[in-house]
Amino acid sequence: MTAAQADLHIDSPTVTDGAALWRIARDSKVLDLNSSYSYLLWCRDFAATSAVARDERGQAVGFVTGYVRPERPDTLLVWQVAVDAAHRGRGLAAALLDGLVARAVAERGLSAVETTITPGNTASERLFTSFAERHGARLERTELFGTALFPDGPHDPEVLYRIGPLSASGL
Repeated sequence: MTAAQADLHIDSPTVTDGAALWRIARDSKVLDLNSSYSYLLWCRDFAATSAVARDERGQAVGFVTGYVRPERPDTLLVWQVAVDAAHRGRGLAAALLDGLVARAVAERGLSAVETTITPGNTASERLFTSFAERHGARLERTELFGTALFPDGPHDPEVLYRIGPLSASGL
């Protein structure tokens, strides 16, 4: 963590963080907002593959949610990354992602990270491109879900970013 992040603590989310994660996602104005119920479930069922940053009062100010893909148990799919507006621009999203992936690699032996990004989401593109560069991992991009697949369109396509192989020594 940088000096600007010294007052923050990163750990796994709990159910009581669900409402804050929902608010941070809503206020991002970039993420597809899921129901508040889904954030509660996420904090219960996928806490081991997610991370939350807390301020000095213990309040959630950023998060990364993810899960291990059932068909690819070596792969962590990162679902959402968001940081409260007051804490942006300090490298918190990168610290959250690095910490979560390092934990997942150490605990689960994962070797790849995937996420999807809509074209034009430059913050996410930079976050995951720089993650791959920092860790010396290959980054492959392919369209995963085209525009026509979304029933509630219009929706931009979702581009799959696959980063790997990863190793514990590289994190």
